[in-house]
Amino acid sequence: MQHENKPLILIVDDTPTNIQVLAETLRTDYRVKVATSGKAALAIANHPDSRPDLILLDVMMPEMDGYEVCRRLKQESATQGIPVIFVTAKGDVTDEEHGLRLGAMDYIVKPFHLAIVRARVQNHINLKMKTDQLESLALIDGLTGIPNRRRFDEALGHEWKRALRNGTPLVLIMADIDHFKAYNDNYGHGAGDQCLKAVAKALANSLERPSDILARYGGEEFAAVLPDTDAEGARLLAERLRANVAALTLPHRFSSVVDHVTISVGYTSLEPTHDQSPLALLQLADKMLYQAKEQGRNRVCG
Repeated sequence: MQHENKPLILIVDDTPTNIQVLAETLRTDYRVKVATSGKAALAIANHPDSRPDLILLDVMMPEMDGYEVCRRLKQESATQGIPVIFVTAKGDVTDEEHGLRLGAMDYIVKPFHLAIVRARVQNHINLKMKTDQLESLALIDGLTGIPNRRRFDEALGHEWKRALRNGTPLVLIMADIDHFKAYNDNYGHGAGDQCLKAVAKALANSLERPSDILARYGGEEFAAVLPDTDAEGARLLAERLRANVAALTLPHRFSSVVDHVTISVGYTSLEPTHDQSPLALLQLADKMLYQAKEQGRNRVCG
């Protein structure tokens, strides 16, 4: 397994020797980060670039104990799915019950056997990987393999809040395959599915930044969210989307536009304000898409 693909374990303990023992036994199979306080652990767990796949958490620490760390992790949507294993000298049954009721996956009492720790960590990491895979599949459109409407809605909500916080513009692009009903009716639904796959791939390949999200919005409609992008950047990408689909030259003899598959595109860019919601962005982009269709299709409006 390549280093960057290894799961990340966060070890939280205020005693350096405990950290060293655990880290040395886990480093062969996992990436390891360490924290010596509850505050530092929460900072690592809440950062998107350092979010661990599992946390080994001591209970008895100054300022903020492990129970409080676990409680805060389980309160936040971004961290509530991280498995927590308490590793502690507090071996009373009531302590273990308290830790498990807070949402911990497991409870290991010191002094521990390293082989048992490794086995339990491996079991919980395997479970976490399977859970992540299932959640990821739930956000992917089964036909085209690109993000689905649910993933789009999540991304739009997240990027709206971030743009509001940072005072940056947010772009929404809506695209629709021209005369797709006629395509389906005349070429058949199997050919229609292949058309959707090809168009989705062309659209997805048009994006250049990892932060940009393109999704199948529904039927033959696609949508993209572009953070920190102005109107000119939106126009350029919208035109690239249109041109890249046209360049596929998928035959469509039943289109009144041209003899191949095309899309109409609407886009809008705005800087979110507190008296608006993401719905405002959706409505504006949808209005622009309608204009593109009204003006003859196979064009961009914004």
